[in-house]
Amino acid sequence: MPFVLLILRNLLRQKIRTSLTVLGMSIGITAVVALGIITHSVEVSASELLTVGSSDFSVGRKGSADLTFSTLTREDLRKVEAFPEVEHVSGVLLAFSRVGSNPYFQQVGIDPADLAYFETPLLEGELLSAGSLDDIMLGADAADQLGAGVGDAVDVREHSFRVVGIYRMGATYLDGGAILPIARLWQIERKEGLYTLLYVRAHEGADVEALAARIEAKHGDLATLVGLEDISEVDQGLQILDAANLGITILAIFIGGIAVMNTMVMAVFERTREFGILRAVGWRTRRILQMVLGESLLLCLIAAAFGSLLAVLLTRLIVLVPTIEAFISPDYTADVFLRGLVVGVSVALLGALYPAYRAASFSPAQAIRYE
Repeated sequence: MPFVLLILRNLLRQKIRTSLTVLGMSIGITAVVALGIITHSVEVSASELLTVGSSDFSVGRKGSADLTFSTLTREDLRKVEAFPEVEHVSGVLLAFSRVGSNPYFQQVGIDPADLAYFETPLLEGELLSAGSLDDIMLGADAADQLGAGVGDAVDVREHSFRVVGIYRMGATYLDGGAILPIARLWQIERKEGLYTLLYVRAHEGADVEALAARIEAKHGDLATLVGLEDISEVDQGLQILDAANLGITILAIFIGGIAVMNTMVMAVFERTREFGILRAVGWRTRRILQMVLGESLLLCLIAAAFGSLLAVLLTRLIVLVPTIEAFISPDYTADVFLRGLVVGVSVALLGALYPAYRAASFSPAQAIRYE
């Protein structure tokens, strides 16, 4: 009989015990993979805000607890504009409020003149016009949720706006929210002259990364956001999510290791005579170790596959909730599933070390006489 089939048959001897161990391990791996997917998806959604349209990077307030808490002034905008490589700087104000069934409907306040630099792709209607404070543009997802079209009225923060355009920018936050004149959002938020982010467009041929580094070097209170790795400078919440993910991973390995060890120890003691006979017919210690470790590894690989599948189904389900859908769109990468596999293999090794040592340490005579 092939060695792999022998290992599989050994696991199937105690179907209920094996199934319960796989189920328990799967729940831990599901938590690890699902949180990894959600964390990465939130980071991707946030990074979509870093470069909008033709902007090369954005600027926020360094050390902000959350991206939306970043607060910049007109003076900050002028500081960035002063660099000769900068062609244009657009200041935006971000705000959230309940609109329809979405309690976190995002509003992006911007000067209508800056929309040319956003390269806002319209599906229908037109861009905001200068001087009009009561016009609004809806993202395609927001328009679908609200059942609103061009010419309809939409109430935001007790103000009635006329929809003049529907756009799709391919960014979760923006497509699920709205763009409106920053002058009106300043009034609503009582934040006259303040911005959340500055979008920077550099002159053609300029070294964007060098420019971003120079801005940070000269103005230490500003954070230039060029890529996903820069988000932590203006959003400490993502660091908390990463820490929580690491903590759950460690717990899953520790608790899963105990569960697997319990299963494998019971299996080893129940098969003591079997191990004695195998040793008596010529099986070496290494072969015994390989069999016990193989059983543990196969057990955990099945749990990793099942747990990863559950994580995908779970994340697909939770984004059906409008509140969550407004923030994230699940992004599945190899990294998060690799983390689940690493957890499975780590648990297999941790849980099988003692049982494997125990099985290999039996002498043939002792094992055969064992009752």
